[in-house]
Amino acid sequence: MKLSANPIKRGYLYLEEWFNLSFGKEWNPLYHLGPLTFFFFWIALISGLYLYIFFNTTVDQAHASLEAIVHGHVLGIGSLMRSLHRYASDAAIITIMLHVFREFSLDRYRGTRWYSWFTGIPTLWMVVLLGITGYWMVWDELALYVSMGASHLLDALPIFSDSMARNFLPGNLSDRFSTLLAFLHLLGQPMFLIFMLWFHVRRLTHVEVTAPKGLAIGCLIALTALSIYMPALSHPPVNLSKVPTEIHLDWFYLNIFPLLQYWSPGEIWLLVAGVTTFMLFMPWLPKKNEGIPAIVDLEHCNGCAQCVVDCPFDAISLQARTDGAKWENEVIVQPELCAACGICTGSCPSSSPFRKMTEDGSLKTGIDMPELPLDKFKQQTDDALAKLAGDNRIIVFGCGHGYDIDAFSAPNVATVHLFCTGMMPASLAEYALKNGADGVVVSGCRSGDCYYRFGNHWLDLRIQGKRMPAIRSRVDKERIKILGGAEIDGKKLHKQLDLFRQSLVQKTATPSVTTAKEVNHD
Repeated sequence: MKLSANPIKRGYLYLEEWFNLSFGKEWNPLYHLGPLTFFFFWIALISGLYLYIFFNTTVDQAHASLEAIVHGHVLGIGSLMRSLHRYASDAAIITIMLHVFREFSLDRYRGTRWYSWFTGIPTLWMVVLLGITGYWMVWDELALYVSMGASHLLDALPIFSDSMARNFLPGNLSDRFSTLLAFLHLLGQPMFLIFMLWFHVRRLTHVEVTAPKGLAIGCLIALTALSIYMPALSHPPVNLSKVPTEIHLDWFYLNIFPLLQYWSPGEIWLLVAGVTTFMLFMPWLPKKNEGIPAIVDLEHCNGCAQCVVDCPFDAISLQARTDGAKWENEVIVQPELCAACGICTGSCPSSSPFRKMTEDGSLKTGIDMPELPLDKFKQQTDDALAKLAGDNRIIVFGCGHGYDIDAFSAPNVATVHLFCTGMMPASLAEYALKNGADGVVVSGCRSGDCYYRFGNHWLDLRIQGKRMPAIRSRVDKERIKILGGAEIDGKKLHKQLDLFRQSLVQKTATPSVTTAKEVNHD
């Protein structure tokens, strides 16, 4: 098949596959970067609370109290907690940056997803500021280096009348300032960060905040081992009359400060503002044109709200009925939030190819996609079934963001393209088996990595009978194969298709799906 022209995407897909082989799909950390970030935040919070219980925030005692925690607590618990606090904070930055790179590489930051990207950039900066104030609190030589650098940067802004750097001259530094830092780091910034994280995910549904247990335990063990092998240590205490000669930076949080040796504060602010502005407006460079939003047909909608539950982007909501029908509620689509994935069509109980046609000879459903309505892809299915010839005839339904299913084409293999496999009603598989196909293959994105977040997962559950609208129990599910792969996974997918074809050969010639009368799902 023709591969994407984007080398960054291909490179990332190979990296993701390597992680799949190393960790397994369930524990692949690249599939759980958001939950892992939350997990690292929890470690930093718990370890930070432990440290704060014994920490003295005054200027004269801050460094000594931290050293007493690190070296004086039984069984090295203090040292472990301090190191976990440091390394979990670094790990959070790593997962955040990987998350940013992943969304960019897979083109999941434009279109309706601009909001999550746009709100994520200032959230990243808030995490960085939180780390900087944490290093500032220790009041060692690194803290002095950070405070002086930050003061020069702040002095370049036209919002302070006096020089901030004067606060760090001998005799000028007060406990009030250190108390303010403690308040910012322990309460003010974390509370604001929580608000920003909520804002970041508010347009998403079913947000995953808990990492798989095995992955979380593995990360905790790794951080603990690192903390024991290479414990985080403080620099010598501050001596305002002496310039530090050796500084060990945490490059995840403090990478901008060395630039002060070569650039002016104004130039650094220009760099920060430029990079931030560029990243904020990346979703429109260029703008992604998505499909036409879903439309609701109240004549065929009973207000069951399954599409509301299944929508990955919170684009569908429920309201009181407006057409005087017997049903209590109806669904409405917010066009500006709709990603035009079609998952709502697959969620609608009315989306069944077995329904009776309307008077104009078309197949209607409660919520549909104007560019590829249910009636159209049922017709495409009929056309594909009519082309099948030979033995072991297979029809393949494929996602537009996974492997190109046209590469499967053969006299006994026909293909039907969908926006997302989640838009396919589970009953369509039964329909295909009853109308000439010996097997049905659904080829979507990689398992656990749907372009539209949950499309392949919802369909998989419908096929298993675990999510409504589910496939009927009479259907021989051994004749249905769910595949998942990216554009680079052709060899693996073709092998799986061959194995599925061999399983069909071994089955008896007796049809597994009994003939049934057409049913009306109204």
